[in-house]
Amino acid sequence: MVKIATWNVNSIKARLPNVLAWLKEAAPDVVLLQETKVVDEQFPRMEIEDLGYNVETAGQKTYNGVAILSKSPIEIDLTALPGDENDTQARYIEAFTGTVRVASIYLPNGNPVDTEKFTYKLNFMERLFERAKSLLENDEAFVLGGDYNVAPTDADVYDPAKALSEFGALVRPESRMALRKIIFLGLTDAIEGIGKEQGRYSFWDYQAGAWPRDNGIRIDHLLLSPQAADRLTDSGIDRGPRGKDKPSDHTPVWCELDG
Repeated sequence: MVKIATWNVNSIKARLPNVLAWLKEAAPDVVLLQETKVVDEQFPRMEIEDLGYNVETAGQKTYNGVAILSKSPIEIDLTALPGDENDTQARYIEAFTGTVRVASIYLPNGNPVDTEKFTYKLNFMERLFERAKSLLENDEAFVLGGDYNVAPTDADVYDPAKALSEFGALVRPESRMALRKIIFLGLTDAIEGIGKEQGRYSFWDYQAGAWPRDNGIRIDHLLLSPQAADRLTDSGIDRGPRGKDKPSDHTPVWCELDG
């Protein structure tokens, strides 16, 4: 059994005690981190390696940053999403580890929608579509996990009537259509694949009592290739870390694969 998780930690330095505690408790085999907010040299590699993980990062000072942690050796293939040589934001890392290829993805937020930030988001999603299409040609098990900054449907938002005004680019029809385009290549949303119930949020804003009121939104996803989906046995969202002191505003999403 291979347990794979994705988690936007919103600063690995600020959340390190919570991350270490969760790694010990949940014991995932592979972890895809986003928004680490450190350059590679400042990533707390030693503390995580002491728990038995190999570590690979694609970092950036203050913003963005992605990483892969694995109990198996990590063979890095990409530290940037192909398709735009001018994109210097650290938002993608891809590798083969154990029996599966994985990518940690920090998709752009896209707000405000009337700026170039939304254009960048949609362009990034089109590049991700092309990468997923390319990977599918290899007939291997892969998991594209991360903070997609897109809630797929109204069932993934605590109040659909307020969604556009509160979340903007995260629920815009263009964003949802771009995500569907990627999934419709033949990928499986791990949470949907197990048929989890509504109210399965992965993000709660720090403001306005969103966490105690459960005013959440599901924007963190694990998308599985057909070969990985055939091995899917379970999935879920671990709400525990969001209730800790000084938490990330996201919480881990995980799946388990046979073999």
